[in-house]
Order: sequence, then C-alpha cells, then structure tokens
Amino acid sequence: MNNVLSIQSHVVFGHAGNSAAVFPMRRLGVNVWPLNTVQFSNHTQYGRWTGEVFDAEKLETIIEGIGAIGVLARCNAVLSGYLGAPEQGRAVVEIVRTIKAVNPRALFFCDPVMGTTGGCTVASGIEDFLVNTMPEIADAMMPNHIELEKLAGRPIETVEEAVDACRDIIARGPRMILVKHLLDRNSRADTFNMLAVSATEAWFAQRPLYPFARQPVGVGDLSSAVFVARMLLGDSLRNALEHTLAAVNAVVKATYDAGRYELEIVASQDEIARPTDRFPAIRVMGSESPTLR
Repeated sequence: MNNVLSIQSHVVFGHAGNSAAVFPMRRLGVNVWPLNTVQFSNHTQYGRWTGEVFDAEKLETIIEGIGAIGVLARCNAVLSGYLGAPEQGRAVVEIVRTIKAVNPRALFFCDPVMGTTGGCTVASGIEDFLVNTMPEIADAMMPNHIELEKLAGRPIETVEEAVDACRDIIARGPRMILVKHLLDRNSRADTFNMLAVSATEAWFAQRPLYPFARQPVGVGDLSSAVFVARMLLGDSLRNALEHTLAAVNAVVKATYDAGRYELEIVASQDEIARPTDRFPAIRVMGSESPTLR
C-alpha cells in the first residue's frame, strides 16, 4: 500500500485542496495522510470565507508526532498544494527532508498554487517562494499555464514552447512536470489541454472544454491527486497523463450535466477509478523540432 502525505488546504464545504484530493487518491487505492495548511469554510473564489491559516510550526509538530510512532518511513510521497503563508512553504521543505531522510525513495510532488487575479487568493510571498525554491526541491511539479509561465519566467503560447519551458525547469531539479491546463494558440477553443514532460518524453492530450457559466474550482487539485496516485501505482508518464485526463473529464462532465458549481467527485468515483472515455496522448517534440507525432 502506497502512502501519500498530502499537505494542502481544507474546505468544510465543497471540493478544493485536500477536500478535492484525498478521496480520489483513496478511491484509486492509495492511502492518504491529510495535513491541512488552512481550514476555511469554503474556497476563496466565493469571495467570502471564514477560517484560519495554521502556523507553520504546527505542521512540523504533526510530522514529529508521526515520526515518534515510527511510521514516517512508510511515506512514499509528499504532495503539497495551497499554502496559507510563505512560512508554510519552508515547513514543507523541512518535512520533505525529514521524510527523505528515513525513506530516500520517497517522492515530492509540488502543486505550485500561486493564485490568479479575481480568482484563487494566496498570501504575499508565496509565489516568490514557489518560483525560486521549489524547483530545486521537488521531484515533480504540476503547474497550470500561468504558473508554468511564472516558473519559466517567460510567456508561453504553443505546446512546443511549453515543452521547452518544462525542460528548463527540469534542469533545475524536477524529474517530471504535469501541466494541468495548457493554453495553446493552435488548439481549438473548445478543447482543454494537458501536457506531461520528463527529460526524455513529452506527451500532449486533450479533452472537451465544457461551457460552464462559472468554471468549478478544484479541478487542478483533483488532477494533481489522480496523477500522483497513478504514478505511485506504477503507470508510465503517458498512462498517468491519460488516466488523469479521463478521470477528471468524467468528474467535470458529471458536474456540468448536473448544473453544479462544486465538483461531483463522489458521484463520479467509479469513473475516477475506471474512466469510460479515454483520450489518447500524442508525443510532442520541443521547438527545435516543432512537430507532433
């Protein structure tokens, strides 16, 4: 049994952060140790919320408690997501180091949540920490398009440019990058693009983009969770991408069909485990040889 320490936000109502990630990973057969960075009433895109950000020291204290009962070596991976303060980022780094000290094979998957104008809200200083520190620490990163541009320090308009940007980031440390939502000027407007890149491979895949009046929150958190689970279960990079895209498509489609804003994760649990629809990935080269094949 694989065990994932998932360090993310928690919302009491709805699905974001750990509230979008824990159940899908467990449904896929991966055990999860949730460690919440914040506890909010709901996600921040409602425009109002209550709750608190947990002190960074408390996060490390929890890990010390797990270590004290002698089970930290069973942790196969750490997944980090929404951080409530830069100090929490530094705590995550220390936690990863602590776990790798007792289990050198443990992997660190970083979902670099940076916030957007008029959307997800993060505290000042978190973006700089994620851009300047996390690539050297993470074994894998899972940005969206805007976060990829910030990590790479330049605009990205095509799949090939995204591959090149991922490879530049990989040169700093990560083994692989999943771009959870890629904007590509050559793709149709009604498609949703994802990209998975390592030092030797790059795979691109698309699913339908559903015309929500208001796009649901937590899709990225769900995507990261499914990808982490499938990688731990032994999938190749391509297969992990394809399963992630198919599972997330099933959840988003069910949400759209139901006319809901919050993701229909529980209702789609069988599709998360065994998606009906599949979206084959194609191999893509970088800009030096800009062809899909």
